[in-house]
Amino acid sequence: MALSNLNQLYMTLITDHAKSPHHYGALADIEPVTLHNPSCGDVIHLFVKWGDDEVEDISFSGQGCSISTASASMMTDLVKGKRKDDINELLELFSQLMQGQKLAQSKRLGDAEFLAGVTKFPQRIKCANLAWQAMTKVLTKQEN
Repeated sequence: MALSNLNQLYMTLITDHAKSPHHYGALADIEPVTLHNPSCGDVIHLFVKWGDDEVEDISFSGQGCSISTASASMMTDLVKGKRKDDINELLELFSQLMQGQKLAQSKRLGDAEFLAGVTKFPQRIKCANLAWQAMTKVLTKQEN
């Protein structure tokens, strides 16, 4: 019964974030990082506004499947207001989660912790990773 409830929560969170994504839309005067997943056609445009070494504002646009959209919504919720070092740690935790690792610190990922269920469907891992890879690219551009 507990596993059934967990699967229901997973599906509810994915559906909620996909139907009503948080931080969806463009930020004015911000050049987005754009990534494309050629295996399924998902596209994300990630807009990040920095202030004092932390994410002051963040949004995304594009088109993608439910998992891609939900993951982007969860990621933007998680990194808003965070400093670069904290974001790098969260990106690493999410990467480990998508590799199927059991994490003692998975609660730090907020709703994104529930994306661990995606690992049961290897072809969907790229969908879940797209927004996180875009955030990695944003951080790389910041360092240069």
